[in-house]
Order: sequence, then structure tokens, then C-alpha cells
Amino acid sequence: MTLQDFFSGHPRCALAFSGGADSAYLLYAGLRCGAELRPYYVKSQFQPDFEYRDAMRLCASLGAAVTVLPFDALCAEAVRQNGPDRCYDCKKNIMSTIIARAAEDGFPLLLDGSNASDVADDRPGMRALGELGVLSPLRLCGLTKPEIRRLSKEAGLFTWDKPAYACLATRVKTGEPITNERLAAIERSEDWLFSRGYTDFRVRTAGGSALLQFPEAQLARAREELPAIRERLSADFSDIILDPKGRKTAL
Repeated sequence: MTLQDFFSGHPRCALAFSGGADSAYLLYAGLRCGAELRPYYVKSQFQPDFEYRDAMRLCASLGAAVTVLPFDALCAEAVRQNGPDRCYDCKKNIMSTIIARAAEDGFPLLLDGSNASDVADDRPGMRALGELGVLSPLRLCGLTKPEIRRLSKEAGLFTWDKPAYACLATRVKTGEPITNERLAAIERSEDWLFSRGYTDFRVRTAGGSALLQFPEAQLARAREELPAIRERLSADFSDIILDPKGRKTAL
């Protein structure tokens, strides 16, 4: 099945839109296929501001009218407590919110950008998608992450080489409560490191400490600049540790 086949059979859909490479290409392809595809962006404290800006920029470039849904990601106790099923609970809450609003707007079917490279067994959030009847056209059509990046580049989408970016909640050690203060500290730290030219890294937290994980190619520079990094991040964390192993980056 091709995306044209899919959208011929589903000409009116809502899209859970993150602004990442996958959902960006799916939005582009759906519109090119002639579908009435409405993107919905859930704006919560789990997404940094740059993700919101990228999402709005992409929609503007495609002439797509996006619906932004403010959402308190910590409204559920199960999410705040950050147990092993936190991703499942969070995804179900977010998708349920989009489904309800999309139904009000006349869009009975919700899509998401999961692709054929995503392993369902490793992603508890995908269990929520199945339970809610969310369809993943990229996955159904067998499109892998490298193929999506290639097609996005050919289409001229600026998201074609955008690094995969997991939500801020993934930075907090499982079992430790997630708070707005923790999320804000992580975002401030990552924003500053981004401004210094670091890319595709993570600032993970456990207790009051921060573990900095950089790709191998950036480790030498990070070691040299560690005193300055510690000075800047010490306002938010009691200890700043550099992971000596290079971070394996996603596709």
C-alpha cells in the first residue's frame, strides 16, 4: 500500500502533529495526496519551545491550518509519579485530548507519525495508539526513517535532517516524580547547550544531579568545556556529570 492508496481510502483525517521529521512528512504527503488533513499540536510542558516553533514554521510553509491544544501533561497522578507506564499513560491522555477535539471539528479518524522503523515492543506509547484506534500510515505503508528523511529532503522540507527528540519527561529517571520545576531546569540547560553549538545530546536528571550525554564526536569538546558547563548549570543541579560513553544517536 502507498500513501496515495491510504489517503484515497481516508480522505478526511486529523493528525497528531509534533513538528518532527515523521509527522512533518506525513502532513506534506497527505496534503499532496489531496486529503483534508488537519494537524493538531498539543502544547505542554513536556515539549520545549523550539519544537513548537518548528511545528508552526512547517505548517506555515505548507499552508496548513494547525490547531494548537494547550495541555497540562502533569494533570494525571500516574504521569507525575513517573512509573514504568508513564509513557503509555501520557500518550493515552494526549491522544484522547486530540481525538475529542478532532471529533468536534468533524475529523473522526486520528493519525500519527510512527514509521516502519519504530519497534512496537519497545514503545509503550504505541500500545495506547492501538487501544485508541489511531492509525500510523507511514508504518502501514512500510516507510522507514531513512526513507522518510530522503523523501523529505526531496520535498524540500527543513525537517528532513532534524534529529529525533524525545520529550523532556524522558530525561527524568523512572520512579522519580516529574515536576514543572524539574522540566524547566532541564529545558534551560538544554537551551543553553544548544546555544553553544552542541547537538543531539541529553541532560538527564536523577536526584539533584544532571548527567550530560553527548554524541561521541562532541565528547572531547565537552570535556574541555566542562568547568564552564558546570558553572552555568550549577544553579539548577547540585552535581553535573559527563557521561564518558558517547551517546548513540537515533536515526
